[in-house]
Amino acid sequence: MNFNKNIRTQSLIRFSKSGLILAIILIMVASCKTNEKEIKTYAFKFQDTSLPVEERVQDLISQMTLQEKVSQMRYDAPAIERLGVPEYNWWNESLHGVARAGEATVFPQGIGMGATWNAPLIFEMGTAVSDEARAKHHKFISEGKRGIYQGLTFWTPNINIFRDPRWGRGQETYGEDPYLTSRIGVNYIKGLQGNDPKYLKVVATAKHFAVHSGPEKSRHKDNYQTSNKDLYETYLPAFEAAVKEAKVHSVMCAYNRFRDEACCGSNLLLHKILRDDWGFDGYVVSDCWAINDFWEPGKHELVKTPEEASALAVSRGTDLNCGDCYDPYLKEAVLKKMIDEEKIDLALTRLMTARFKLGMFDPEADVKWSKIPYDVVASQEHYDLSKKIARESMVLLKNENHTLPLSKNIKSIAIIGPNADSKPALLGNYHGTPNNYNTPLKAITDKLPNATINYALGSDIAMGWPTLNTIPASVLKNGNNNGLKGAYFKNRNWEGTPEFTRNDGVVDFIWTIDRPIKNLKTDTFSVKWTGQLVPNESGIYRIGFRASNAVKFYFDNELKFEFTDDHEPKTKYFDMDLKAGKSHDIKIEYFNYHSDPQAQFVWAKMDQDLITPALEAAKKSEVVVLCLGLSPDIEGEEMPVLLEGFDKGDRSDITLPKTQMELMKKIQALGKPTILVLMNGSALAVNWAADNIPAILEAWYPGEFGGNAIADVLFGDYNPAGRLPITFYKSVKDLPDFKNYNMENRTYKYFKGDPLFPFGHGLSYTNFTYTNLNIPDAVAINNDIKISVEVKNTGALAGDEVVQLYVSHVGKVDVATRTLVGFERIHLNAGETKILTYSISPKQYALIGADGNTLLEPGALTISIGGKQPGFKGVADTTTSGVITKKIALIDNQQTQ
Repeated sequence: MNFNKNIRTQSLIRFSKSGLILAIILIMVASCKTNEKEIKTYAFKFQDTSLPVEERVQDLISQMTLQEKVSQMRYDAPAIERLGVPEYNWWNESLHGVARAGEATVFPQGIGMGATWNAPLIFEMGTAVSDEARAKHHKFISEGKRGIYQGLTFWTPNINIFRDPRWGRGQETYGEDPYLTSRIGVNYIKGLQGNDPKYLKVVATAKHFAVHSGPEKSRHKDNYQTSNKDLYETYLPAFEAAVKEAKVHSVMCAYNRFRDEACCGSNLLLHKILRDDWGFDGYVVSDCWAINDFWEPGKHELVKTPEEASALAVSRGTDLNCGDCYDPYLKEAVLKKMIDEEKIDLALTRLMTARFKLGMFDPEADVKWSKIPYDVVASQEHYDLSKKIARESMVLLKNENHTLPLSKNIKSIAIIGPNADSKPALLGNYHGTPNNYNTPLKAITDKLPNATINYALGSDIAMGWPTLNTIPASVLKNGNNNGLKGAYFKNRNWEGTPEFTRNDGVVDFIWTIDRPIKNLKTDTFSVKWTGQLVPNESGIYRIGFRASNAVKFYFDNELKFEFTDDHEPKTKYFDMDLKAGKSHDIKIEYFNYHSDPQAQFVWAKMDQDLITPALEAAKKSEVVVLCLGLSPDIEGEEMPVLLEGFDKGDRSDITLPKTQMELMKKIQALGKPTILVLMNGSALAVNWAADNIPAILEAWYPGEFGGNAIADVLFGDYNPAGRLPITFYKSVKDLPDFKNYNMENRTYKYFKGDPLFPFGHGLSYTNFTYTNLNIPDAVAINNDIKISVEVKNTGALAGDEVVQLYVSHVGKVDVATRTLVGFERIHLNAGETKILTYSISPKQYALIGADGNTLLEPGALTISIGGKQPGFKGVADTTTSGVITKKIALIDNQQTQ
């Protein structure tokens, strides 16, 4: 045997064995990598996405200190870096589109959503809004931004009942009826929260729970009382539907007290009704700084200290604090044994469950909603939907002698009024930042390219509230330049060397996507504008600044005003007697801290003659369109406005302001065909107009394409079919005291007077008739009432009809005149007939007793079905639609045997 060959052979064998072992090892390693998901280890158990949410939440909470727990119960929750918990700001708004977060599609205000009477359409809107919300959130996260208005927990919808037209925030609601409100609200919530079995798309928040609708100026101290009948018949149904049907994941408690308990500390509302009776398993958030009202002097004063206030709120079921009370005072409350830590854990469980269900602790790739592309934001599809909803919200109140639609062949038209070219009148409150502002003036001008457009402001919106416009560069001086010098800083305090300086001819900025300083890693920047104001004319001027962030305004080196942390664009101002040619030093320090930076330097010359130019415009025109109404600058949430007819956000009178009444009467006296377009968030007693103006269109605050919708209706490109979601009264004298929350003599259900325009009213350019109503003569209690009816479009135009189904109890005392129990918006071509069927459940036709329980008793019902309520005459009657009524018997089961 060759020894060397044997050695080589043995070496080869050993090498082959080693290679085999190595190969096996490599295969095992590869196999481990292939199955890495199955054997992956986590720094913390709660990071394991395969575990149930409940288990993950409890693991996370169990590792937190008391201070860390408390920190997560404030709206601006800080990061817990040692646990890998990122910071999160719970505050976000989407009342009618994503708000305060840069560019977004702006849909019609809530009251306009209610005026569509089209619940499925509002589901589409909710889907579109949540698409934009998700896309924006993930873009913010990718940029390292986790601030206010950048999260996924939205404080909407407002489903309070608009029981009194004086309430400034009624514009946010869907109207005065619990059933209409519940149908619109449920559909919006479902559209927002999505249908994924694992992940919420966003969290919706039903607010403000529960007996809450003004007055604004006293909401921090008021204590309201109602009967159980009113509570369960009027104030609770929309919230119950939101919880039981829509599975809303969050509820916001209100500022006021109800039956002596603060709503954010109410055993009745938060424990018995919300959780015990309805089975709500989401979280409750306080209205902002509402917990401070528990103890601050001059407010509820239920307790003496913030520790007691925090303990009371959490123990009664308010889990999240929008405000600064929980942190640090909850920790002190636990240490002082005012509250057990277990209740902190319960609240935190509810909050963290929401964050887990939103996918915030999971890889984005696992959350299907994270894949929504950013180009859905302000997309053409969403623009088209906003236009559609705006069109459907238009309510034609009056159309004498077929004044409308107007011919597009007119040679000249006057467009007059403080809302004719008003951006705020498009947007309402709690709005987003649109890329389009299609006012009535712009839309009508675009629609009539060959006509002469004669525009005039005509009047201020109210006495003492002039229309503020951007101050032009021609009266601003900066060295040899017209305009102001702008120094732009990357910090919040105008410190150090600015990134750059430039001449800004005017200060009129809405930075939707791009910031003035490029490549900013945060939303924080500041600007200092300096220069001189040199007016061309002498007079009293109102000088102001509109901003969505913090501002200090100096005039001749004197600090005139400042505001900080304004969450929605607001205007502050002062009045000054200025002389032509005299120079005044200007310094404006602006600081931006969130994702919707806006800044406008504005003014108005007081006591101008606005009517004369308006009359001249009208005289040289064939037709006059008067754009009047209100403005979210003077009706809205708790504001410092005190004017004739307006009271700190609310109204003390419901007529048109005197400035507008004077304008309207003088225009009408010219004898020109005149159309009145109203833009407002609440009912107006336009009694004189109803008697003297041939056509009236209610347009609400209709969103960024509202002017297009108005023009389409005026010129016949859209057949209006909106219906009033509220009653238009003739005077506040017809109403109970504003603070009286009893429903007696309120809303269409209990009002005993003659309304100007009733709930459900709205005209069309075509006509609808109802025939062949099929209802049994008698129905046994606890059985559904089956109904069928034929509806025919008997006019020459295609159009929508809003079918309204009402029930009235005959011979009963202390009951509603009638109650809406069903509605449907349908489209019919000219001459087309549809057979519609409905079913009224026992719960819908039951009475609510004095104890709040439902009553099903033998008796008689009157059922009406049509495009309106029955029984009205004159201008209050919807002449383009019909109605049929029938009386039936309710009998007990023994009578049927």
